[in-house]
Amino acid sequence: MQEKERCPWSSSTDSLMEQYHDHEWGKLNLDESYLYEMLTLELFQSGLNWSVILHKRENFRRDFHNFIPAEVAQMDENDINDLMQDSSIVRNRQKITAAIKNARAILIIDATYGNFAHYLQTFCKTPIVHHPLTQEDVPSTNKIAQKMAKQMKKDGFSFVGPVILYSFLQAVGLINDHLENCPFKYHG
Repeated sequence: MQEKERCPWSSSTDSLMEQYHDHEWGKLNLDESYLYEMLTLELFQSGLNWSVILHKRENFRRDFHNFIPAEVAQMDENDINDLMQDSSIVRNRQKITAAIKNARAILIIDATYGNFAHYLQTFCKTPIVHHPLTQEDVPSTNKIAQKMAKQMKKDGFSFVGPVILYSFLQAVGLINDHLENCPFKYHG
């Protein structure tokens, strides 16, 4: 019998990476603030290492009003300028602006679909559990994320390419890509 090992990307001396892998990644969580938080963190992660984002997570929570979309949607150019001075987060004007734009888009989605989770479930009705044997077997995107990217851009979202959205779906547990021998894999 093969020994159980956590997914290679989480095996490190970084306890935040291990905690995230073991207790969040691939575990279904459709809470609106959590969905918005993970969408925002994934867009900020683009081009960076996930560990960098995890270590700044509490600062992002503070600066983005605990990821309550209605509060973030009220942010304006002055808020953007203030965030651009905050070295405790990733200071990228495009990403900050996208996070605010996405909060506004979520409010519109809420009015149309009832909530953001219902909207996401129009693309992925139930969690998808993949069975990768190695990290190389885990894709960086799929047809669902590609379809979502097109529609979300039409619906007013920004910085939502198919790779970011695939990572987002993994983060919130709509796609479970834990390796088969990972002790934290949920088999549904």
